Amino acid sequence: MSAAAKILDPCCGSRMFWFDKDDQRALFGDIRDEKHVLCDGRVLKVEPNVIMDFRSLPFEADTFRMVVFDPPHLTRAGVDSWMRAKYGMLTSDWREDLRQGFAECFRVLEPEGILIFKWNETQVLVSELLALTDQKPLFGHKSGKREKTHWFTFMKRAAK
Repeated sequence: MSAAAKILDPCCGSRMFWFDKDDQRALFGDIRDEKHVLCDGRVLKVEPNVIMDFRSLPFEADTFRMVVFDPPHLTRAGVDSWMRAKYGMLTSDWREDLRQGFAECFRVLEPEGILIFKWNETQVLVSELLALTDQKPLFGHKSGKREKTHWFTFMKRAAK
């Protein structure tokens, strides 16, 4: 991790979608720092550069050119389940948590910076999520076998 990192991933998990899981342009954060052995023997590592809570990011406003926001999307999962280990869990107050998360991600993003948002709507609909921020996405894309994973691109409004 470079001190000059211009990309923030505040919910990096195991960095699943990153081509370079140690990209020096990015600062990888997560509230978790843990390791799990999966049933097939593979090891799932959640090893952030910095422990952080996406609801209260430890950075000045307008710090990053890009934020990649991929928060937990599960409201229910078994305590010891692979899904919970892989993706994390939302709290019972998930709407307020995600409202704060969006606000914090936009706060630390430079004016006209880019926020990439990823969401799987298996348990919570995308429409419920987008209602938690006043920022509007520029465009998006559905992916996966059942097209339940959505990728959105936002651009922070310029300062007035």
